[in-house]
Amino acid sequence: MSCCSTDGTCSTTATIEAPAATTVYTVAGMTCGHCEQAVGKAVGALAGVTAVTVDVKAGLVTVASDAELDDESVRAAIDDAGYELTGRA
Repeated sequence: MSCCSTDGTCSTTATIEAPAATTVYTVAGMTCGHCEQAVGKAVGALAGVTAVTVDVKAGLVTVASDAELDDESVRAAIDDAGYELTGRA
């Protein structure tokens, strides 16, 4: 079924909202899928985080959030998971 009416107008009201902030961090010590899951889970549990993407090979963690995150909170979550946040990419 099409969302478009017979007069060519679209009847859908769905919108996709972009996150308020996206930040990329560099993280040391990640080497495998377990690392990816551990870091993703730790950062994903922070308040306001809407998505986390972990690139183990590049050592990057991309975090989408409702608002700008406190780097120290992100650092603490990553450190608690056993890895080292080395800065922003």
